[in-house]
Amino acid sequence: MTVTRAARLTGAALSGALALVVVGWILRDLAVTTGSPADLFWHWAGDPVPPLRERSATSALDPVLTVVYAVTAVAALRSPVAASALAATGAVTLAVRLPGLWTTAADPAALITTLLELALAAALLLTAAFGRRPADTAHEPLPTRPRPARAVAAGVLLLLAGLVGAAWEVHWALEDPAEITVDRFTGGRSVLAPLLAPPPGWLGAVLVLLALTAAGSAFARRPYARPLGLVAGALLCGFGGMGLALAVRYELLDRLSGPYGVEQLSLVSALFDLLAGAAVLAVLAGRGEPRVAPAPPRTPALPPAPPSPRPPGW
Repeated sequence: MTVTRAARLTGAALSGALALVVVGWILRDLAVTTGSPADLFWHWAGDPVPPLRERSATSALDPVLTVVYAVTAVAALRSPVAASALAATGAVTLAVRLPGLWTTAADPAALITTLLELALAAALLLTAAFGRRPADTAHEPLPTRPRPARAVAAGVLLLLAGLVGAAWEVHWALEDPAEITVDRFTGGRSVLAPLLAPPPGWLGAVLVLLALTAAGSAFARRPYARPLGLVAGALLCGFGGMGLALAVRYELLDRLSGPYGVEQLSLVSALFDLLAGAAVLAVLAGRGEPRVAPAPPRTPALPPAPPSPRPPGW
């Protein structure tokens, strides 16, 4: 199955609109930043000192999603088999923006933004679902699957990343009081997060489910394994890279040589996320295995027609 030209143009426009919405809020945060633009990056990375005159709206998720939206828009314009990319981008956007329905209720602009992003994400899913058509195998490529070795490598890395993320969520659930644990998933008052950011527990759960789902699709070598794995790899690489950047800024990497505790394990996890995400991107970004259209069914040979007129004894 491929995507019609109209669906491809629509998907590119929807992805571009999502990117513009996020960029608009990033520019808003830059406008209210008290220092240099780099201070906003460090705030995304986890610097506890907010450099803004007002409550920040964006988080580390937003620049990563901007890149994902831009790549999806380009893929929709260039490839007739971009349905999986449109669907993966729409599904991830719905998952991470859904909590905004109740966490941004007190801010009309943020709530309108959340509703707009959810509508655009749903439209991406509908475009991917209803914009398909049978491929003209003589002139158009079929969706490709990751090659066997690449699929196994990506699947293992994504599986490990998902298990590590799940272990951290279990750790915080056991470590924090029940009220804080609930707030980490619902965005309660005990958790202070940027205006548009999903609650940290919710985001962690989405990343775990995304990584495990992408791992399963890679092991099964589904046609949608590549776009789903690329989105998961981009998020892992982005969050891991920002965490390590902050550790380098505050010279926290020197503590890796000491006794291992939660702080050291978090640094190791950030390093693993960065390396695993980059490896998944490198493995899945290459060309997939070409698929051959199934051959038409053979018509059984019929016996020769009897001669006319028939000879005696026919």
